[in-house]
Amino acid sequence: MGATAAGQRTAARARPVIAIDGPAGAGKSTLAAHLARHFGLLNLETGAMYRALALKAIGAGIGFDDEAGLLALAAETQIALRPEAEGNVVLLDGADVSGRVREADVTEAASRVSVHPRLRAWMVERQRQMGAAGGVVMEGRDIGTVVFPDAEVKIFLDAAPEVRGGRRYRQGAGAVETEAAVIAELKARDARDRSRAESPLRAAEDAVVLDSTGMTLKEVLAAAERIVQEHLAGAV
Repeated sequence: MGATAAGQRTAARARPVIAIDGPAGAGKSTLAAHLARHFGLLNLETGAMYRALALKAIGAGIGFDDEAGLLALAAETQIALRPEAEGNVVLLDGADVSGRVREADVTEAASRVSVHPRLRAWMVERQRQMGAAGGVVMEGRDIGTVVFPDAEVKIFLDAAPEVRGGRRYRQGAGAVETEAAVIAELKARDARDRSRAESPLRAAEDAVVLDSTGMTLKEVLAAAERIVQEHLAGAV
């Protein structure tokens, strides 16, 4: 990363943007919440915005492949994230839907909704507004590549799909499924995320790839802390 780019970021933002990207089930939300607490930053979970819109689409009976219908719905939708100590409160048109947007049907719907280019552009603009002043940890699929390509710190958190699926199954995501079914679902979502035309899932060229396949949660958190600390120290 060149000195000029770093200087431009320093002039524009007094506090950093930490971008965490990676596939579904990698543990991005857990890592983002930890780093936000550890470094005194706000945790803005952008994936929750897609899930909130997907939830509204379910209620409105709008097909997940109907990009025009989803855009019209988005235009009349208010989505807000209110960071709190225990995690983000997700507000959809003023109503707290924090629990509902974590459920399996909404998560699956969000994966299908998020492939539409014009809808992603709509979301990206709002995400940039939320993090423009810095001082935030933002996690998603394209934070370091599209939303904030000038983020001061970029981490791409990854793990083998078998490991991610196993974690989700043990956490209860597979309550009515087999572990194999959860893993298969993750692999299908990976394929959608990596092959979509707009903002495909990939690590930014200047991101640090953190593969947690053989790591404990404690080890992942410690490694990420070191990555952030080293980047911030180098920017002084």
